[in-house]
Amino acid sequence: MSVWEAEDFDAEADNNSFGVDVFDHSKKSTEKRGLTPEFTEDDLGLDRSLRPRKLEDYIGQSRVKENLAVLIAAARQRGDTLDHLLFSGPPGLGKTTLSSVVANELGANIKATSGPAIERAGDLAAILTNLEVGDVLFIDEIHRLNRAIEEVLYPAMEDFVLDIVIGKGPAAQSLRLDIPRFTLVGATTRTGLLTGPLRDRFGIAFRLDYYNESELHDIIVRSATILDVEIDRLGALEIARRSRGTPRLANRLLKRVRDFAAVRADNNITIDVAKEALTFFEVDELGLDTMDNKILELLVTTFGGKPVGLNTLANALGEDAESVEDVYEPYLLQQGLIQRTPKGRIATQRAFAHRGVPYDLS
Repeated sequence: MSVWEAEDFDAEADNNSFGVDVFDHSKKSTEKRGLTPEFTEDDLGLDRSLRPRKLEDYIGQSRVKENLAVLIAAARQRGDTLDHLLFSGPPGLGKTTLSSVVANELGANIKATSGPAIERAGDLAAILTNLEVGDVLFIDEIHRLNRAIEEVLYPAMEDFVLDIVIGKGPAAQSLRLDIPRFTLVGATTRTGLLTGPLRDRFGIAFRLDYYNESELHDIIVRSATILDVEIDRLGALEIARRSRGTPRLANRLLKRVRDFAAVRADNNITIDVAKEALTFFEVDELGLDTMDNKILELLVTTFGGKPVGLNTLANALGEDAESVEDVYEPYLLQQGLIQRTPKGRIATQRAFAHRGVPYDLS
């Protein structure tokens, strides 16, 4: 049974506020990097206006949408709350957006927060006791919840109760408080960091995949319509091709190309304008930015294709090793441009071709 001190509740609740914790300063600083899939200040002006509100408007993730449509319809027919939901996958694929869509489809209010923002048990208790029947509670980066706070969450998820202790010492008494039935929607980019007990309490779990070019094209066209931007099919495809399979990046690049077109192309985005704009903003045809290409340049040219240790590579880039490993390498690995070997990082034949260097390691 999870317990927390009732006398701490009021003081902690007074300091708590609801809402999405958009910026977590304990994370690596990637705001200056245009192609980071993390939510940045650059997205604030567009994010809410471009988010779909219904499943039928949500583009991509067809398998997830089909399943959710059935589950939501069944819950509404029963007049019951939807089972707790867990969305996982890389940043920028629409986990937060899909959570809002679920709430809208259920006709419910959504209260949003994040794992790092819930610092004490009283913070979580304040949120739970302020929910109404049928509400959706969205917790972003749920894998970063404190373990002690998870203990408070377990009975709330299973039995919709809070276990509290009144008093201290021999006179302490355990009290169980009922809370409204709600649906918890958790989002995580690191499923492996979720504890087993927490993961098992989610009745429904979906993993979001990267988007293909056709889906990103449709997202860009929809966003351009909302933003009142003229864009042709090939121009939208060119932006989609360089968006790393991520809707957040697609919308961000559309915003950049829109600004470029407003100044230099009479507000009309064609394929030539898109190419010129993306080259101007240093996003190449594979969706690589300056740092990505600098990594490939080091591996291909400076080190001649030989294995390079992570610390050596980080020192050559002027970055810390953790940022190189967690921020820059994943997309390069996904695209088959580099490999991790026991001896270090090596560039692949595709990386040599991309850099225009003959592949000859003899």
